[in-house]
Amino acid sequence: MTILQHMRRGAVASIPMIIGGVPFGLLFGSLASSYGLSPWFAVAMSAIVFAGSAQFVALGLIALQAPIWVIVSTTFIVNLRHLLYAADMVKYVKHLPMPVRIVMGFGLVDETYAALRPMYGAGLVDEETGHKVYLGSFLAFYIMWNTTTVLGVLSGELIPGMSEWGLEFAMVATFIGIITPYLKTTPFWLCMLSAGVSSLILVDLPNNLGLLVSAVIGVTMGIFADQKSNVTRASA
Repeated sequence: MTILQHMRRGAVASIPMIIGGVPFGLLFGSLASSYGLSPWFAVAMSAIVFAGSAQFVALGLIALQAPIWVIVSTTFIVNLRHLLYAADMVKYVKHLPMPVRIVMGFGLVDETYAALRPMYGAGLVDEETGHKVYLGSFLAFYIMWNTTTVLGVLSGELIPGMSEWGLEFAMVATFIGIITPYLKTTPFWLCMLSAGVSSLILVDLPNNLGLLVSAVIGVTMGIFADQKSNVTRASA
């Protein structure tokens, strides 16, 4: 199988989440216009940053003229989950040349991780083919994200109020699609339920801190349940 065929596998595997990301990209471009920012700023942000939810957070803070350290630190926290993704992927890519790993790191988004990680786990890709499939998924998302950003910028200028159409639901739907395949074991269910309940209880914390605390609670409960399951299996 050629490199292009492997890349096509990655792109095809990512199609469901690419469809979910289209409204997300349109919304980002239209929001930039509604905030009075330069269209080129939004286009450059998608091309250089390529970070979905972090771009939305940064866009809001920029519109509020927040200090640069607030913007940087907030987006850093929002993207901390990518450290977990990268740590999990290291065992599959550590043999690759550094330039390839840098490109893969730039393209590590929620959707590409969600599309490729199960393929590694199921043995559909291996250390020789996985990065080629990964690059196909990354490029498909990159093209979609930048194309929809441009369309969103143009639409936002031509159609006032587009950012109020409720397109942000696409973000929620996409993340539901990402986590659903993982809900096969007790630790994952416990992680999801504890994080969900915590986020409802802590919704009134300032600066959306409830979301961050809930994420920590969910991860902690998942790790605890996973370790307990391992101990139970070892003693059986």
